[in-house]
Amino acid sequence: MTSSAWQKSSYSGSSNACVEVRTANAAIELRESDESDVIVRTTPHKFADFLQGAKAGEFDHLIADA
Repeated sequence: MTSSAWQKSSYSGSSNACVEVRTANAAIELRESDESDVIVRTTPHKFADFLQGAKAGEFDHLIADA
């Protein structure tokens, strides 16, 4: 399996509680840094659609008010 290194968002700062992403073969893999044995795999196209929706605010209702 050809995989790139795990990357986390620069918004995470020094926190270890973050989502990490990498490419693995033709897939995109995601995991939580504190639950590194649980990995979600998807296609680059589906991941791009998800990111576009997140940027557009489609999932804002799932976030509790701070």
